[in-house]
Amino acid sequence: MGSIPPLTGDKWKGIRSIMGADSERKKAAFGQKMVDVLNAGALNLALGIGYKVGLFEVLSGFDGPRTSDEIAGAAGLDARYVREWLGVMGTGEIVEVVSSADGECRYQLPPEHAGFLTRAGGNANLGVYTQEIPLLTTLSLEGVLNGFHTGEGVPYSCYPSFQAFMTELSNAKHREVLVNRFLPSVDDGRLLERLRKGISVCDLGCGEGTALLLMAEAFPASRFTGIDLAEDCLELAASAARERRLGNVEFLARDAALLEADDRLRESFDYVTAFDAIHDQTRPLEALRGARAILAPGGAFSMIDIAAHTSLRDNLGHPMGAFLYTVSLMHCMPVGLVDGGAGLGMMWGREQAVEMLEAAGFKTVEVVEMADDPFNLHFFCRR
Repeated sequence: MGSIPPLTGDKWKGIRSIMGADSERKKAAFGQKMVDVLNAGALNLALGIGYKVGLFEVLSGFDGPRTSDEIAGAAGLDARYVREWLGVMGTGEIVEVVSSADGECRYQLPPEHAGFLTRAGGNANLGVYTQEIPLLTTLSLEGVLNGFHTGEGVPYSCYPSFQAFMTELSNAKHREVLVNRFLPSVDDGRLLERLRKGISVCDLGCGEGTALLLMAEAFPASRFTGIDLAEDCLELAASAARERRLGNVEFLARDAALLEADDRLRESFDYVTAFDAIHDQTRPLEALRGARAILAPGGAFSMIDIAAHTSLRDNLGHPMGAFLYTVSLMHCMPVGLVDGGAGLGMMWGREQAVEMLEAAGFKTVEVVEMADDPFNLHFFCRR
């Protein structure tokens, strides 16, 4: 074997030069990333505002470019605010800016963009999510900052308008998918036949009842019970049920973590659902034990929860990882930490979820990817 020649001074200089050039490239790349972050953060805020005040719905209804005054008039909004907002949308390449002979800018929303930004987009509607980070920042920033120092959670009372947003989000997701696609896929279609014939169903963490009411309308022979701790949400849900004249639905104020000891509800339901609800629980294992306890023999449990892994290293390539971890930081984790709770957070991951479901006593746990909902996984369990 030949000897390795020593590194001369000139060779050291060459290596340092290459390392220095690589460092400069990394510095420049990260500088550009920071510029992109600032632009994207600002754009998210403006997108959320536009979605909230209905500007995307208005823009999608035009058959060609319009002036800012025309857009403001159609939306019933102040022209000066709309013009400034359109500046964000134009520079952010959300809307197209068309120059005309009279020198006045005109704006149009490309149809390829409209499906992601309007309610007509159904399950593809990402515009609804643009409201989430600005809303959570408004509601919980001080509480979260305090939590960094104290380790304390942030109670639900600090999120008074978040349930309304979650209802809007549920409407965007469930109205198109729940009855027509998700339920027919459960248990290879066997659940659908049982729902049509008549079974007893419970939705844990039902909020304002969006999913439950849709199921109750679609399957009048079955009975539906919504369970949640937030009594104000349950009142809204019950009111909506009365307006729709649904006699096959009821709502109960219960702590899911205490259901295992609830003799009235024990073994009462043939099918139990939990839509994005378990990871927020302060005592998630007890809540899962409660879900199993209220299932009748032979019953099934559908837990719909975030599509992620438990280990951060396995989430580094997640296409929306930063967004989901931020939502968890601002809401899911702190509400789960209240009163010394588990604080699972949204990104607790499929591995921990399966482990916890098995610890709760479920004998079979099937993890199903959802073609119509890339955000979530379906954990289908049998008692």
